[in-house]
Amino acid sequence: MPHINFKYKSLILLFCVAFSCQTFAQNLSANSKQKPSVENVSFKTYTYAIKGTDTLKMDVFTPKNIDKNVKLPLLLWMHGGGFSGSHRAYPDDKNLVKYAANNQHYIGISIDYRLLRKNTATGFGCDCPKDDKLETFKQAAIDYLDAAKYIVEHANELQVDITKIIAGGSSAGAEGSLNAVFMRDYFIADKEKYKDVKFAGVFSCAGAIVNASYITKENAVPSVLYHGTKDQLVPFDNAPHHYCDPNKDGYIMLDGSNVIAKKLELFDTAYYFNIVKEARHEISRIPFEELDIVFNFFDRTIINDELVQTKIIKTKK
Repeated sequence: MPHINFKYKSLILLFCVAFSCQTFAQNLSANSKQKPSVENVSFKTYTYAIKGTDTLKMDVFTPKNIDKNVKLPLLLWMHGGGFSGSHRAYPDDKNLVKYAANNQHYIGISIDYRLLRKNTATGFGCDCPKDDKLETFKQAAIDYLDAAKYIVEHANELQVDITKIIAGGSSAGAEGSLNAVFMRDYFIADKEKYKDVKFAGVFSCAGAIVNASYITKENAVPSVLYHGTKDQLVPFDNAPHHYCDPNKDGYIMLDGSNVIAKKLELFDTAYYFNIVKEARHEISRIPFEELDIVFNFFDRTIINDELVQTKIIKTKK
């Protein structure tokens, strides 16, 4: 008798006040993995590229005592900081990828990338010319793809299942990783170089891309999106970056999480969209209190191939 794969679709909309969705959260995480009581991970740092004066490294967290032939899903994380600050080992970013390895039986990797707006006169706000912003987005996407390429080429050593790479990031890191996933055709001239790099999912905290029309049926992947509707830096919908006036050098339109979610729904792709009404850029923080839900979503959609579309709407206090 032939094997049959069933695909399930559920569209769930919840309206929650003051961040209260506890019952729903408990239901979503009911099938989560049993959490270990002690830390059980190994750690190693690798250099994935040297570009000019920048030596780009990645911190790799791996569950201890796994069989040498086992390959695990990967969370590949890019930190925030406005393309001018922070680092791969910032406590929240480090704790996220460590959690992925220790609690979810993933490989967790946090990467460096070139901070091209660091110590620049115009920063990355409304005085930063549009072309400079586009170049910053492009180079961040290239750095992210180079990190992913290194991982694919060293998949046996790193014990990574290259069919299950989840691209993730917060704020600037979310922009970099989202552009790497969805806008490769726009930013990358040498597509052959990254032909073996494929992404299975996305985890974005307050991210946006340059143009959501580059999201297609072919590159749409299950996505977790967190965003505040009043984000003053990275637009929630289609709006100017930093809400710059049209007469400013830094005026550039971006497509935020709301536009991305609509495209995923159009292509019948799984998503978990957590909307916080009236919230600003603080939603770029990593939602540690909901990581069980996040990883349960990836288990269902990437591991088990379910089609789940969930939209949660909360109101900030």
